[in-house]
Amino acid sequence: MKQSEFSHRQTERGSARINFLIAIIIIAAIIYAGYLYVPVAYQAYAFKDAMQAKVDAAAAQGFDPSWVHDQLVKSEPEFGIPADAIITVNSGEGRIEARVQFTRPISFPGYTYYYEFDHTVKSSTFLIPK
Repeated sequence: MKQSEFSHRQTERGSARINFLIAIIIIAAIIYAGYLYVPVAYQAYAFKDAMQAKVDAAAAQGFDPSWVHDQLVKSEPEFGIPADAIITVNSGEGRIEARVQFTRPISFPGYTYYYEFDHTVKSSTFLIPK
């Protein structure tokens, strides 16, 4: 083996370690971002289901739209909904419609992502009392 080949290989030894460290840092950042984002997204998904259940129950039992509004306000802490969320409930054509809007900040190191929630649900037509 020539001297130039030997010295060239000695300089390559650290590059694998640096690439490994960079890969680990990127993977850790992705996992941390998921750790912060996934619970917020899951709570929003579960709240969408709760919204649908409330409007369906109100339509089936003949409750006023104000009942749906009160039920959604009561369930805010359970789903991590901010207190300043805009909840609009209307009724028409024998159906109840609820819309909830809010923004929830997710703080990452050096960056804040604002999770926008704007979802509307309508009661099913087969639940309308006749």
